[in-house]
Amino acid sequence: MTSGLPPGLEGNLVEYVQGGVADWLPFDHKRFYTNAFIIQGDKILLGLKKRGFGINKYNGFGGKVEPGETLAEAAMRELKEEAGIDAPLEHAGSLLFVTNAVGWAFQIEIFSARSYSGTPTESDEMRPKWFSFESPATSDADAILPPIPYEMMWDGDAYWLPLLVQGRKFVGRIDSVTQDDGEFAMTKHWFSTVISDD
Repeated sequence: MTSGLPPGLEGNLVEYVQGGVADWLPFDHKRFYTNAFIIQGDKILLGLKKRGFGINKYNGFGGKVEPGETLAEAAMRELKEEAGIDAPLEHAGSLLFVTNAVGWAFQIEIFSARSYSGTPTESDEMRPKWFSFESPATSDADAILPPIPYEMMWDGDAYWLPLLVQGRKFVGRIDSVTQDDGEFAMTKHWFSTVISDD
């Protein structure tokens, strides 16, 4: 089902959810970014952004794709730099984030892994922390884990993060406008699962 597909998205898509009444924001080109998540059992590793764009928000570990890097290479590099761990990352989804603050779109490729090596370690940019996506959850040390802090995450994350946790490939678009306080407010969104080409 692809009728009404937002500008900038493509694929064999089903089960979509959409919202917002504004028109889709225009953009002239895309810049590529990655975002990586570690999922184990009933928990997910997120990082609290300590500086720069997205400060004080929880997210996966990622950033810009450097010249000459593949998307997977960029995702693995960012995970190592920001959380100190390595993981067999696999592509899990794609998000297009458009804002009125810039004339281009953020094309964010989402990666995930169900295992990793090393110890999640705080960096100058991110503070890793485990969260539960099922309540209540316990870690290996039997400590109760807090639920995913959607109130401290980007608008729209609550739509696609459950798909990621379920292992369902997805694609989405989020349009946001900047507020007087510098924060972004979601004005329109569209998310869908992807039919496998296998």
